Amino acid sequence: MQAILSVTIPFFALVLCGYLAARSRLLPESAIPGLNAYVLFFALPCMLYRFGASMPLARLLDPTLLGLYAGCALLLVGAFVALTWRRGGSDGLSLKDAAFGALVGVFPNSGFMGVPLLAALLGELATGPVMATLLVDLFMTTTLCLVLAQAGEQRSADGSRASPIAAALRALRGAATNPQPWAIALGALAGAVSVDLPGPVAQVVRMLADSASPVALFTIGAVLWRAGQHAHSRTSLPRYLPLALAKLFLHPLLVGAAGLALRALGAPITDLGLTALVLTAALPSASNVSLLAERFGADNGRVARIIMASTALAFVSFSVIAWALVRRLG
Repeated sequence: MQAILSVTIPFFALVLCGYLAARSRLLPESAIPGLNAYVLFFALPCMLYRFGASMPLARLLDPTLLGLYAGCALLLVGAFVALTWRRGGSDGLSLKDAAFGALVGVFPNSGFMGVPLLAALLGELATGPVMATLLVDLFMTTTLCLVLAQAGEQRSADGSRASPIAAALRALRGAATNPQPWAIALGALAGAVSVDLPGPVAQVVRMLADSASPVALFTIGAVLWRAGQHAHSRTSLPRYLPLALAKLFLHPLLVGAAGLALRALGAPITDLGLTALVLTAALPSASNVSLLAERFGADNGRVARIIMASTALAFVSFSVIAWALVRRLG
C-alpha cells in the first residue's frame, strides 16, 4: 500500500492545490479557462502523442479491450438513464438531466488524470488501454448521452422529437474538435511508420508533455471549484452521492467481472490490459462534464457535486482498488 500511496498522494494533492488556489483567489477565476486551454490544446496532446508514438498499434487499439469497455459503458448509460428518468414525473429527472447523470457516471477522468496516473502505477504499456478508453468515451459515450440530452430538450420545448441524426452529428463534431484523439492518432501513425520529430520540435513536444501531468491535475481542482461556484441548483445528497459511488465502485466492478467472464470464454485479455481498464473505470468522473452540462443547460449543480464527490472519495477508493490489483498483478 505504501508504494501505491507514494503515487496517488501527490496526484490527488495537486488536485487539492488547484482547488484551494482557486477558492482562495490566488488563482483568479478568469485565469481558469486559460489554464484549461493550455492543458487541453498544448500540454496534454503532446503527452498523448509521445505515448501513442511509443505504443504498438495492436496494444493501442486492442479490439477485445475496446469492445469490453464500450459494452460496459453502454450498459451503464442505459441503466442510469432508466433508473433516473421519469417522464412527466415529479420524483425523477428530465431526460436531459438523466443523460448528463449517465455521462458523469460513466466518463472517467482518463485524459487529465488517468493516463499519467496509470503510467506511474503500471508503466507506459498501460497507457495504451487508457487512451483507447478515452476514444470510446469521447466518440461513443459522450455522443450517445448528448443525443439523449438534446432529444429531451427538444421534446420539452415543443413536444416533438429531436432528430437523432442531427444530434449525433453535432456531438461528433464536438468530439472531432477535441485535440486529444488527433494527438493519439498522429502519435500512433508516427510510431507505425517509425518517423521521429526533428530535434527542436521533439524538444518542444517533450517540454510540453512533461508539464501536462502537474498542470492538468492542478487544473482539475480549479475547474471543480469553478463548477461549484457556477452550479445553478443546490441538489440534495441522495440525488448525487449514489451516482458518485456507482462511478467509483460499480463501474470498475462491472468492467472487471465482464473481463474475467470474456477471458474464461477464451478472449485474449492480458492481466495488464484488464487491470488498466478496471483502474480507468475506478477513476473519478471527468471534470469537463460540468462544462458540458453548463453549456447545454442541464442541472450542473447535480453534475458538479457528483464530480466533486467522486474526486474526493477516489483518493481512498482508487488507492485501495489499485493496491489490490497491483498486488495481484505483481
